[in-house]
Amino acid sequence: MFHEESIHAVPHHHGGVYGRLRTAYYCNVQAHDYYPDDYSKSRRSALGAVKELPLADVYRLLEPGPVVLLTTCHKGRANVMTMSWHTMVEFTPPLVACVVSRADYSFAALRATRECVIAVPAAELALKVVKIGNCSGREVDKFETAGSTPLPSECIASPLIAECFANLECRVVETRLVNKYDLFVLEVLKAWRDPLQRNPKTIHHRGNGIFVVDGETIRLKSRMP
Repeated sequence: MFHEESIHAVPHHHGGVYGRLRTAYYCNVQAHDYYPDDYSKSRRSALGAVKELPLADVYRLLEPGPVVLLTTCHKGRANVMTMSWHTMVEFTPPLVACVVSRADYSFAALRATRECVIAVPAAELALKVVKIGNCSGREVDKFETAGSTPLPSECIASPLIAECFANLECRVVETRLVNKYDLFVLEVLKAWRDPLQRNPKTIHHRGNGIFVVDGETIRLKSRMP
């Protein structure tokens, strides 16, 4: 019996997953026996009219998490930036991978101090979040500009943000991909949650100034924690 979950598909260099799946194997049967050369064409016919998406817009489909605020403190000066390119990579200890562009003012501080706070704002803070993202710490005090309140952390110098419903004190534990991709891996040392903010909804950036807010919550059985 042929089981879909048993196939490990690897994109071929000539055509990609939708063109030709050449290197998936199950019981010595190659995937292209099931997906011929005209698979892409037949798939388009089955789906009706489809439109090719510019590769530069792919991130809009795969944004993994909410827009967060990342704070740093370098040489006694605190700063905060918006960030949406992040994802969990480990449960325990909790590890977060995030991209902080070297063009951002926070990049040098994060690289030098190897610590930061990830603060999670609720949707009600959307305007403040955008204000923080639309100015540079090189030019202004972003806490003052956005009207955000810094609070002392327990383990690190980077401040918490009082208005956010969650704050994660983090240290950098992996930098091998920083030079190539500006990607840092952070370990969460302390996690704080505001009990007065119940059932907060987060915001998610879809690109080009478009945001969505968390919608309906559904509960289904899951083997994952």
